[in-house]
Amino acid sequence: MKAKLGMSPIAWWNDDLVELSDDVSLEECLAQSRSAGFTGMEMGRRFPNDPKVMLPILKEADVTLCGGWFSGTLVNEDLARNKDRIQPMIDLFKAVDAPCIVYGEVGRSIQGDRSKPLATKPKLTGDEMKAYGRRVTEFGEWCAEQGMPLSYHHHMAAVVETEPELDSFMRHSGEGIPLLLDAGHLAFAGGDVLRAIDNHHKRINHVHVKDVRMGVIDGLDRSKQSFLDAVALGAFTVPGDGSLDFGAIVQRFADHGYEGWFVVEAEQDPKKNPPLKMAQVGHKELMRVMTAAGYTVETQGFPA
Repeated sequence: MKAKLGMSPIAWWNDDLVELSDDVSLEECLAQSRSAGFTGMEMGRRFPNDPKVMLPILKEADVTLCGGWFSGTLVNEDLARNKDRIQPMIDLFKAVDAPCIVYGEVGRSIQGDRSKPLATKPKLTGDEMKAYGRRVTEFGEWCAEQGMPLSYHHHMAAVVETEPELDSFMRHSGEGIPLLLDAGHLAFAGGDVLRAIDNHHKRINHVHVKDVRMGVIDGLDRSKQSFLDAVALGAFTVPGDGSLDFGAIVQRFADHGYEGWFVVEAEQDPKKNPPLKMAQVGHKELMRVMTAAGYTVETQGFPA
């Protein structure tokens, strides 16, 4: 089985909490990640939107674009508006041969609002979830027809956060919308990561290997503190530096035959947790557990 290891630039500069960012250029971010052993990088705010500009930067760094976040609003806005907004991203991602676009639902979400406590997250009724699942499936099918598959990201403080919400969304959506399994977000939400992999492995096409510090999470007052408060306090980190057993998690993916990207997405304060050091820690741990699970980790970066 083959696997690819990527990172998210959120370790260097945070798109939601700008204060959790270091003064590091895109080129330096890519160079540090590549030096740690990662061959892919997801898109962040310092990436150019022109493939003619992006491709030489990726080639020089010897990395590929392995995904990127789209802020979807299908829970409260129509398909046409979301199609219009995602079309330039589809065109860009096709031009640079990215594997997928990560769909993150921000409609009604409180994930980007530091004034909203975790306990006030939006919840969908059963009928709302049914309608939402159908709408997201239709959108995913349309994106695939344009030549770029989506990967649905369940997320803290959004309408699909908990394991029961994820199960419900998966029941009411179809194969047209694949799943991104994020170990850290599911653990933060109190879910069972291994059970979720067992239940939904047939739809998983992208993986975020985000670790968590359960001591930080357990100490939160969810009636007062927000998702961004938790991030600032250090709720997330890289594999090998947190509380999750990635040996068991990666083995479970292997048991189900998953092949593809494992992306480290670990937002934290880069001044307290230097991104290069964290990248090295995460890569070392992933190589250990990948090898034990029988994966061959691809080492080629930008295509020759």
